[in-house]
Amino acid sequence: MKHRLALIAIALLMLAPLSAQAGEQTVVLSVHHAGCVLCGPIVKSSLEGVTGVKTVTVSQADGMADVTAKVTFDDGVASVPKLIAATTNAGYPADLAK
Repeated sequence: MKHRLALIAIALLMLAPLSAQAGEQTVVLSVHHAGCVLCGPIVKSSLEGVTGVKTVTVSQADGMADVTAKVTFDDGVASVPKLIAATTNAGYPADLAK
C-alpha cells in the first residue's frame, strides 16, 4: 500500500509542471473584411465562443476600417490558430497584428 501511494505521489509531482505551463495570454488580432457596423459584434461573438477565451475587446478606427481584437485566453485550452479559425469561419480572416 505504501509503495502504491509513493508511486501515485511521484506521478502527480511529474505531472504538476505540465499544468503549471498553462497560463493566461493576450494577443491582438487584425481582422480583415470587417468594415461594417455589424462586423465588430460578430467578430467579438465568434471569439467569445472559443473555449478558454476570457475577454475580448474589439475596436475599429472608423466605420470602414478593419477590426482589431484584443483577446485574453487560457493558453492551455485555446490557441492563436483556434482564435484565427473562429473569425475566419465567421467570414473574417485574421492574423496577428504587427
